Amino acid sequence: MRVLKDNGINWRLMETNEERGLGIFITSDLKPSLQCVKAANKVMSVLGMVRRNFKRLDVEGFRVIYKGYIRPHLEYCIQAWSPFLVKDKLVLENVQLRATKLVRGLKNFSYEE
Repeated sequence: MRVLKDNGINWRLMETNEERGLGIFITSDLKPSLQCVKAANKVMSVLGMVRRNFKRLDVEGFRVIYKGYIRPHLEYCIQAWSPFLVKDKLVLENVQLRATKLVRGLKNFSYEE
C-alpha cells in the first residue's frame, strides 16, 4: 500500500490484483484468463436458461438464439481482452461445444462443423 501526502492529507492507494472497467476484468499480470472464465460462466448460465425454456430446438431456431443471446456475451470487447492462451481458448470452445449439444441434429457434430 502506498500513502500519498497532499496538503497534509494522507491519501491511501490500495493495491488490487484485478480491476473491472466497462465489463472487462483486468488483472495485474494483464492476462485475459479471468475475463474468459467470467464470459464462459455468463454464457453457461444463458445456455441453462435456453435449455430450460426451449425443450426442442431445431438448427434454424438455435441459430437465431445463438446469434441473439449467446454470441454477444462471447464477443463483448473481444478486441480488448483477445484470448491468446490455449487454456483460454479451450474454455470458450467448451462453451460452444455445450451450445451445439442443445440441438437435436447437431449432437454428433463438433462445433466447428
